[in-house]
Amino acid sequence: MTTHDELPAPPAPNDEPPHGRFTSEVMAGGAVVEKADDELVGGWRGAFGVLGVVALIALLGLFSLWWLVFVIGVLIAIFLHELGHFSTARWTGMKATQFFIGFGPRVWSFRRGETEYGIRALPLGAFVRIIGMNSMDEVAPEDEGRTYRSKSFPKRLLVISAGSIMHMLLAIVLLFTVYVADGEVVQRDGAEIGIVEQTGPAFVAGIQPDDVVLSIDGEAVESSVDLGRIVQSNEPQEVLTFEVLRDGREIFVPVALGANTDEESPLFGKPYIGVSSGTYYETIEHSTGAAAVNAVTDIFPTSWEMTKGAVKVLNPVNIFTHLAGTNEDLETRPTTLVGVTGLSDDVGESQGLIGILFLLAVLNVFIGVFNMFPLLPLDGGHAAIATYERLREGRSRQRYYADVAKMMPFAMAVMTVLLFLFMSGLYLDITDPVG
Repeated sequence: MTTHDELPAPPAPNDEPPHGRFTSEVMAGGAVVEKADDELVGGWRGAFGVLGVVALIALLGLFSLWWLVFVIGVLIAIFLHELGHFSTARWTGMKATQFFIGFGPRVWSFRRGETEYGIRALPLGAFVRIIGMNSMDEVAPEDEGRTYRSKSFPKRLLVISAGSIMHMLLAIVLLFTVYVADGEVVQRDGAEIGIVEQTGPAFVAGIQPDDVVLSIDGEAVESSVDLGRIVQSNEPQEVLTFEVLRDGREIFVPVALGANTDEESPLFGKPYIGVSSGTYYETIEHSTGAAAVNAVTDIFPTSWEMTKGAVKVLNPVNIFTHLAGTNEDLETRPTTLVGVTGLSDDVGESQGLIGILFLLAVLNVFIGVFNMFPLLPLDGGHAAIATYERLREGRSRQRYYADVAKMMPFAMAVMTVLLFLFMSGLYLDITDPVG
């Protein structure tokens, strides 16, 4: 077991950490080398740097207003994530020495009190530097009492989880705004008719766009997949009774099945009705109180769906099949902010600002959930280490420090997988955009 007295002496200012800068930054979750006041980036150089970053962001607006709106929403979410870590660290007595948006070289920075704030060149995230994140992190003896590692388990868990908590709170606010302004869109059983082929069997029978097929010959239709399956299980010329929801009324429409005449189609000769269909969604209007309650309660099923989705995407088989072009299931496809940003243009054009806000809400839930996966260097990995340390302590009340250096190979493996996931998603987003 490692005790405070056994921790090595802190390095001199600007010295490389004894375990190596890269290793220390991976385990600490950000830069570990502090800068003196005369090395901060301010003045004209800092001003030009900030203007450059702002100009690059504003440039998105020339291509799509919705891209710009979406990216600003993402930046706000990133800032609030780090603000969650920073504010809870300060509140629990920890020392935070850096608060940066972006990674890489400093573009602009200034110091207030003991914290350096600023912007870095690569807009790939953000970080807050809290001293003493683990036993590898070198800290001056007089600051040991203000390290992350020296605090109680509840305080460490609060601080490391605060980023994801902020994402969930932001998602609740966004969902509340959407529900109040435009109602809540809820998926229902049924298949909503999109396009009706002129002169096709469905058109002749009187099926119309926006009709919702609830059942066929008494067999429930829960999705468009069911509609196709039931039709295909019969024979051409058979007459099936479609139970249809139209303008709030349920009606019954007899449809005589036709035969597919497209010789190039794998369904040639098979029964068909000549429609395209999709998922049926219903919009529910809410009072302010109901919108607030539903915004909170909807976080839980959404989080569960995001968890299942993340596990599917992390499956290497799914990644390779998407790269090979043999998998078209969007639920298992890796994607990046490039792809989601591209999708935001379609969402904005069809649904306006409300659609963008809903997209941001879902994205925040996904990030909040994924960030708490028990994998280093994610926050969930640090939470898992804190939990392991607490379990090892048991009832002894004697502080136990995990040897995080032994976790470095695992952390590198996780980073390799995440990098592969990112590069695969980026390739797919560029070569085969969603939407």
